[in-house]
Amino acid sequence: MLLYLHIPFCHRVCPYCSFYKHTPGGTPIGEFIAALGSEALWRRGLQPLSIRPDSGKGVANPYSIYFGGGTPSMLSPKHLTDLFRSLRNTFDFSDVSEITLEANPATFDLAKAELFKSLGVTRVSLGIQSFSPHVLETLGREHSPEEASESVAILRTAGIPSVNIDLMFSIPGQSLADWESTLRHAVSLKPDHISAYNLTYEEDTAFFESLKNGTYTENEDHDADHYHLAEEILTAAGFDHYETSNYAQPGHHSRHNQGYWEGADYLGLGPSAVSTIHGVREKNIPDTAAYIRQVNSIGNAIHETESLTHTQRRIELIALGLRTTRGIPLDLLDVEAMGKANTLASENLVHIGEGRLRLTRLGRPLVDPIAAELI
Repeated sequence: MLLYLHIPFCHRVCPYCSFYKHTPGGTPIGEFIAALGSEALWRRGLQPLSIRPDSGKGVANPYSIYFGGGTPSMLSPKHLTDLFRSLRNTFDFSDVSEITLEANPATFDLAKAELFKSLGVTRVSLGIQSFSPHVLETLGREHSPEEASESVAILRTAGIPSVNIDLMFSIPGQSLADWESTLRHAVSLKPDHISAYNLTYEEDTAFFESLKNGTYTENEDHDADHYHLAEEILTAAGFDHYETSNYAQPGHHSRHNQGYWEGADYLGLGPSAVSTIHGVREKNIPDTAAYIRQVNSIGNAIHETESLTHTQRRIELIALGLRTTRGIPLDLLDVEAMGKANTLASENLVHIGEGRLRLTRLGRPLVDPIAAELI
């Protein structure tokens, strides 16, 4: 299975981010770490949890672990050490081939990066977003371009095996020249992986309110120009464009994210975390204080439960699978959808062959409307 841990703390809440997060405030971090450990133990008692897609055998332990947020790198060395110790005491790590930690620049130094490495972190995903100062200001980011660059160098010195840089485009006030400069600077730092995300305006964010009142606007042609520029620059630099928003050097594809895209079971720990195991989806309560109380009371923080129907699973597999270069198996498509697929193929938006449907280079920027057609 995939194991995800949600660390909701941020020094500052960014105006575009819709994930559950908050400043630490008066949260007792030690109690939060203990609650994560207790929830893991409770979940571990429900084994077997999943079936590993690459082996076909039932297993009770993760093969990929992802610490997301929020800003996991904000945790102190003691809290990080306590959390890893708790997880290792709960799960067998012998199958784990990838441990990803999300981090923001300026939240760690060399000593802390070396701690990441000693704890077993194999991959750090840096939330840099841009190397243009005015774009960082718009996004509410606290780091400078110089600090972002230095963070990559620190991780290299610490010996982290794989470094990802997260970038965003179509940000208000960001020109195509700004985006090109950011891409070329990112490439010059020689990361192993680059994620290039099109900004989306999510509800319950300050950016969404600015979109509604007309301060910000969306432009599909503008998005497409930025998308194609990223593809051009990054593939020319040797990155494999293996998913709509993700580019990797050989051997550095995100195994965790690939599991999501392929429909693998996953267990989520922490406030607001989601799990999907054997067709049952559960969401934890999106409130850190309530999460700690509920875990301490009954061992879990489940807030919502849903048994997914065959149709729901099919829709998700189509929507996620189309984003990858592997595409989707044709048996996910019913007769009506297959007819639409043939029309899309005649328009050179998809390729059909070897029992699978894949988006062409022309179709990849249109993944969402194409998915809507086939669903």
